[in-house]
Amino acid sequence: MRTVFFSSSRASSPARSPYGSPLRGSSPASRHTFSASITEENLDIAESIVRKWSIEEGSSYCKIESLFGDDRKEAKVFLRSVKDLQAAMQFFLSEGSSSGHLVRAQSLMQMAMKRLEKEFYRILSTNRNYLDPESVSSRSSRASRRSSSSDFDNDASEDELGDSVSEGERVSDLVMADLKLIADAMIASGYTKECLKIYKLIRKSIVDESLYYLGIEKLNLSQFQKFDWEAIELKIKTWLNSMKVAVKTIFNGERILCDNVFSASPRIAESCFAEIARENAIALFGFPELVSKFKKLYPEKMFRVLDLYDAVSELWPEIESIFSYESMSAVRSQAVNSLVKLGEAVRGMLLDFETAIQKDVSKSPVPSGGVHPLTRYVMNYIVFLSDYSGILADIVADWPLSNQSPLPESYYSSPNPNSYDSAITERLAWLILVLLCKLDGKAELYKDVSLSYLFLANNLNYVVSKVRTSNLTLLIGDDWVVKHERKVKQYAANYERMGWDKVISSVPELNRPATISPESARKCFRSFNSAFEEAYQKQASWIVADQKLRDEIKVSLARKLSCRHTGLSTRSMGPCFGGVWERRQLSDMPLTIWEITCRICFMEPEVESTRASHQFRLRAHHPRHVPASIEFVETLLIGRLVCPLFEHTRGERKRKKTKKIRLCIRNWNKEDAL
Repeated sequence: MRTVFFSSSRASSPARSPYGSPLRGSSPASRHTFSASITEENLDIAESIVRKWSIEEGSSYCKIESLFGDDRKEAKVFLRSVKDLQAAMQFFLSEGSSSGHLVRAQSLMQMAMKRLEKEFYRILSTNRNYLDPESVSSRSSRASRRSSSSDFDNDASEDELGDSVSEGERVSDLVMADLKLIADAMIASGYTKECLKIYKLIRKSIVDESLYYLGIEKLNLSQFQKFDWEAIELKIKTWLNSMKVAVKTIFNGERILCDNVFSASPRIAESCFAEIARENAIALFGFPELVSKFKKLYPEKMFRVLDLYDAVSELWPEIESIFSYESMSAVRSQAVNSLVKLGEAVRGMLLDFETAIQKDVSKSPVPSGGVHPLTRYVMNYIVFLSDYSGILADIVADWPLSNQSPLPESYYSSPNPNSYDSAITERLAWLILVLLCKLDGKAELYKDVSLSYLFLANNLNYVVSKVRTSNLTLLIGDDWVVKHERKVKQYAANYERMGWDKVISSVPELNRPATISPESARKCFRSFNSAFEEAYQKQASWIVADQKLRDEIKVSLARKLSCRHTGLSTRSMGPCFGGVWERRQLSDMPLTIWEITCRICFMEPEVESTRASHQFRLRAHHPRHVPASIEFVETLLIGRLVCPLFEHTRGERKRKKTKKIRLCIRNWNKEDAL
């Protein structure tokens, strides 16, 4: 009943009741009799309503007629009757009455609560589709507005609600509002335990079922250690796919639903959410810790561990928000502990990776001086690590390099030593340095010094190209790339010097514009041919893997060789050369020029069946094997050898001599082909 019926005697004063009062001048006994009569009358009305909706023993929850149907007028009346029963019980209890009125009111309250329990259960169980976590998460704001009223006096009409939302959303909002009204009534009447028991039973089963369908399992360490890595990797993939849904949808939706239904008591909402979500959340966030404790975590498994770390750290703001209750501190602690253990596992695998590079025991040199498998493996691994630079920066932030083994300033100097990612940048640069030192040792396995330099050029060039074309260049910096590109050129120059110096020095450098005798020239040509053939036979199978580097070496060698050779040819043939070349006269010099052109300028890629990528060999081609290049060779011969002979020839005469030489070369090629 309204509080006017419980006003004190001061309410009858003339100043506060100018129009009079039915209680004016009455004695306390008469006022008590009037209040009691009104309370008894309200009790009679409440009894008729409660008994109308009372439930027979053994009736099914789902078969009862609902109070909260399309027309909620009956629900309004019933909930007001519950309030009247509460007021009646308080009145009779305050009066110290031992009459049967208090017992009667208590009995009616039990009947009303029994009815509300069944309504609560029915709404929760039959509206699961409208109370799924995703729906609750997306419609929480509307549910909050809809359930903000404690009774039906100021409710918005369902027609108005339906104008702005879909049918499903409308039902979801109304269901949440109905649950809140029932929960408020039961809690106010002292039936909190019964209300929470029903709520926890149904909602926990829904959360368990949702996580089960996502593939989330509850495992302990002994069970986990029995799996092999293939099975664990599948579980990791499942966990990664489910983690975001579990946190942002299932647990977040459950938190929102609890906060809305039990908004009248935050303490009850906290307790309810903790009972429903705590066990499942600890199992969810405990999985990464189990992975970190796997008995055989080799460096190859690091990327899955980093994926787990990334997933937990990315969702940490949501984890803190959803599980902010003090009773959920165990969940937050489990998530933090998983991050710590994953970080320790990553640091351990980084050390194992570095040790594996240092202890590589392969003693056989790579054939042909190509890129070493260790170089490919390590650089691909480091490139993948650079994709996780943000996560790794967090993991190694407080794990700097040892002071006993700092990075040499000549090798690497951090552009931003105080930046957030400086620790991981130095760590990756250190791993590359360990690799380069190991490659220096492997270069010593080659008996040929020129091949060792080619090996170093190939491998360092591979390292630089990997850095240049990946995130590593953003971390390590352009200065590092430029510095090591120069070093690649130094290795290539050393290869040319050690591998071709004998060939180049076999032809004397003529500083004066004088001719030499044909016999001396012939000896020089033969010496050149012999040295060139020896170098070619030795290097025919050597590899220059990178096309750009290969082209640079070809151009450099062709320039050095042809320059010496052309100068000797010019002086041996003299400026008075005329007429058509004879086969006998070309037995030495022109053949060598042809060989230089074909062997240096026509190197082509050769695909090895055992490799996934192209390897390029310094392979020779006889002229008859490259007929498509004859025009280029003619041009090269005429431009590099013949044209200097015609320095004083002009006009038509020069064109005629060039035509004769071109015809001679073609006839020569036909003879060889036959």
